[in-house]
Amino acid sequence: MLKLQKTILFGALAFTGITSTTTFAEVTANAAATSNYLWRGQEQTGGDAAISGGIDYANESGFYAGTWASNASWADEMTYELDLYAGFSGAINESVSYDVGYIYYAYPDAASEADADFSEIYGSISVEGFTFGASVLATSAASGDGSDFGDSLYLTADYGFAIGSNGTEIALHLGHYSGDFIGDDNIIDYGVSISKDGFTFGLSDNDIDGSDLKAYVAYSVDFSL
Repeated sequence: MLKLQKTILFGALAFTGITSTTTFAEVTANAAATSNYLWRGQEQTGGDAAISGGIDYANESGFYAGTWASNASWADEMTYELDLYAGFSGAINESVSYDVGYIYYAYPDAASEADADFSEIYGSISVEGFTFGASVLATSAASGDGSDFGDSLYLTADYGFAIGSNGTEIALHLGHYSGDFIGDDNIIDYGVSISKDGFTFGLSDNDIDGSDLKAYVAYSVDFSL
């Protein structure tokens, strides 16, 4: 969850540079803590807290690249997740923007039998407060030969809006996963969150049998290097 939110954020920084009259290139860092690391409605730390951080680069061409790490424990012997991503973002006009890229999810210390690593190609388009996105499975360690390209698809619809003028924001999320990569061929996840001054309180759930509504509290900070 946090990973793709950061990708969109730094994509926005990149296309802001396109309209600038001066050369734009920036290296930024981020750090966050959450009471429950949720990704597409599913727990990545068994309900435990997570600490994460990353470094990102963006320039005036719209190109960005970065890395992000967090503790994770959804497979045997796994203790952390390391993501690498790169892409391009830009503004089509004053109200429409886009973001396309590639992300690799690595779990370096997971047991070999877990075949945990995988990658995706993603894209999104934003119109006013709405963002519509798609992520397609590109590779997985389970196949090893690239034959699983396109075996799963994750579609998202998100809407964010401000409340008043004090910086409080509401975000609504709906996602749909189809494929067999994670053991179920049809999953819907949904959530709502409220954020202010780096703090976020959210609720998330999915339609997997036995899944319960999950609440989390998170704090994040971004700074230039």
